Amino acid sequence: MQQNTTFDILIIGGGLGGLIAAIVLGKKYKVLLLEKDAYPRHRVCGEYISNEVLPYLQSIGIDPIAQGAKKIDRFEISTHQGKLIKTALPLGGFGMSRYELDNLLYKKAAEFAEIVIETCTQVDFKDNSFAITTKENLHYKATYVIGAFGKRSNVDKYLHRNFIQKKSPWLAVKAHYEHPFEDDVVALHNFKGGYCGLSKIENNAVNACYLTTYHSFKKVKSIAEFQQKVLSANPFLAKFFQNANPLFEEPLTISQISFEDKQPVENHIFMIGDAAGLIHPLCGNGMAMAIHSGKLLSEIFLQNDFNNRTILEEKYTKIWSETFLKRLHTGRRVQGLLLQPSLTKAFFNISKMVPSLLPKIIAKTHGDIVI
Repeated sequence: MQQNTTFDILIIGGGLGGLIAAIVLGKKYKVLLLEKDAYPRHRVCGEYISNEVLPYLQSIGIDPIAQGAKKIDRFEISTHQGKLIKTALPLGGFGMSRYELDNLLYKKAAEFAEIVIETCTQVDFKDNSFAITTKENLHYKATYVIGAFGKRSNVDKYLHRNFIQKKSPWLAVKAHYEHPFEDDVVALHNFKGGYCGLSKIENNAVNACYLTTYHSFKKVKSIAEFQQKVLSANPFLAKFFQNANPLFEEPLTISQISFEDKQPVENHIFMIGDAAGLIHPLCGNGMAMAIHSGKLLSEIFLQNDFNNRTILEEKYTKIWSETFLKRLHTGRRVQGLLLQPSLTKAFFNISKMVPSLLPKIIAKTHGDIVI
């Protein structure tokens, strides 16, 4: 017989933001986290995380460096043709797989919150509370719901969110490889129709994650052919994929990735991580943003009247916008530049003459140290 069906807070999605919220809020409130897939597992994403969130993770008992995460302090970026710029990374960061980091956070969250591996299918707000239904027809009630369900979800469709109604041209591919890549570097290599990030993770594998358009991908019949014919037009990616030994049976993929604007509160649901807004890749800072958004929302709950929904929603919307909107807009502009070869060439020429330019742009997609 099902127990504990009524909660103060129900979190839909157990990625970085959702797990952070479960850890912090579960210490004070009755919290349930619904996650559709069991831990540990791999996810499609870059696996570089800015040091802006490292002190915060350590403060809640998660120390990626102690678990073998690679310290990263250098950045490389190349054009389609292989022109390269190298620079130091503002703040620096670390490389760690989602497989390992999510699992560390999951074990910590399980100490404070109830976690159920189930798929949420319906979430409805009525009479100042939520009714939640899962795929296995489990029913829960909660005073508040936090949406941490990632880039796109069936829950987005159920809620009729604006971005989910629009077709998106983007898809992402990710896999791990054995390759002699430098531990302290994160690289972003451009190719026609997209860009590929490379960085080392805790088990010495190299995470390769690339974003591309359907227009670029539809001309080939497979991921292997795309990597051979399109990515490998960039000499750095050609060298990597020709010599790297794949560690996955098949690469992981995700389609219909949307960079449209999203609202931090919709249908009275507090959105965190990619559910609130996805940043275009520039050193993979989306993971740090997800962690930071989980922290910000948790503090809103802890520092204000739990029973005043209006105040909680207003304060979270304000702090989320102040913290992340400029970063998202900067990422959008940078992506537009990188996808146009003539603009990319001009940018590289200017960056070589003005070495401080690239670090300044990177800093605009990152935040200050989170404590």
